[in-house]
Amino acid sequence: MKHDYNPMPVSVEDVVLPDNLSPLTEMLAKNVHEVWAESRISQGWTYGKERNDERKTHPCLVPYEELSEVEKQYDRDTALNTLKLIYKYGFRIIKQF
Repeated sequence: MKHDYNPMPVSVEDVVLPDNLSPLTEMLAKNVHEVWAESRISQGWTYGKERNDERKTHPCLVPYEELSEVEKQYDRDTALNTLKLIYKYGFRIIKQF
C-alpha cells in the first residue's frame, strides 16, 4: 500500500515566546518524556543500554533528569513548538495562584 503523505505542520518560526514561559517549557518537556515512557512501558518496553525493537529495550526509559542533553532537547523542542503553536493561534497562558 502506497501512501503519499506530505506533512505540513503550521510554521511557528515567527513566534517569539515570553521569557517567563521558560520554566513551563521545561515542565512540559519533562511531561512529554513521562507520557512517552509510560506508553512504552505499558507496551512491554524496559530499560536497556541499547535500543532493541525485538527485545523492546530502550536507553531513554529513565527519569527525565537522567537523560542526556541531546535527548532532553528533543523533548524541549516538542514543548516549545507546542507553546509556539498555542501563541500562533492567539491563545495566551496566564499563571493564576
